[in-house]
Amino acid sequence: MKILITGGAGFIGSHLCERFLTQGHSVVCVDNFITGQESNVAPFKSDPRFTLIRHDICQPLAPSQPVDYVLHFASCASPPDYLKYPIETLLVGSLGTLHTLEMARELHARFLLASTSEVYGDPLVHPQPESYWGNVNPIGPRGVYDEAKRFSEALTMATHRTHGLDTRIVRIFNTFGPRMRVEDGRAIPNFITQALTGNPLTVYGDGSQTRSFSYITDLVDGIEKLMASDVHEPVNLGNPHEISLLQLAQEVLRLTGSRSPVHFLPLPTPEDPKLRRPEIARARASLHWQPGVALEDGLKRTIEWFRANVSSIKSD
Repeated sequence: MKILITGGAGFIGSHLCERFLTQGHSVVCVDNFITGQESNVAPFKSDPRFTLIRHDICQPLAPSQPVDYVLHFASCASPPDYLKYPIETLLVGSLGTLHTLEMARELHARFLLASTSEVYGDPLVHPQPESYWGNVNPIGPRGVYDEAKRFSEALTMATHRTHGLDTRIVRIFNTFGPRMRVEDGRAIPNFITQALTGNPLTVYGDGSQTRSFSYITDLVDGIEKLMASDVHEPVNLGNPHEISLLQLAQEVLRLTGSRSPVHFLPLPTPEDPKLRRPEIARARASLHWQPGVALEDGLKRTIEWFRANVSSIKSD
């Protein structure tokens, strides 16, 4: 098959490029490199089945040849990034989604939207099933990301219902692994980088807020299964194992052997979710998928990658 991935030089996108190339497919990677990294896809450039297009998908893109799948992963995903690029985040969720849906329609390709657990906002239902409509402040700082993804889901389902486009929606919960940016701003890369450099681990709030972390290979497995399924409704993909951010910081300290202290800082936004855990009954029943990599094992792999690839970072 020939597969087009927007945001293909990002963390998740590059792992999808690698998986599909390994399976013998051809991949077209589209990225404007606001947050994507050329180093993520550099190993693939010598592969004749890999094509890299530097392009902002907020502008229409006409592929030079047909594709079988269009996977829309272009977006700022970490809070520091979408707070820095709020307009761009809203536009890639709206115009970017429109353009990729139109491309898929024109090429008669199967379409997958990368959505997020952030559509649930600061949830009043726990854990979060796909049937939960969420608790989102549309005009708060985080709303630029939350509402961009909620709109992109609505547009995807409207296109499916109106035009019969073969669509999929994956709601991705916190995912981690190699190729995350040092300056990503999310908990795991922050904690690992701080621990390896001897800097204090910065925990926002009192650290009691919880998250559920899925290792990247589990997520890629789930996305593959979703693309091969006939499920058009949104599907949660994440690890139901829930851990507080303070516990996560302590686990990173233990696994790195670091003696860095833990410093507590105010929450970056008032809408910062207090709880996050996926209900994955739909993924289990419809995709026969569930995560297989334990948090400790995933952290060990990620820490080793950071040790080998982030030699330039220095202790303050």
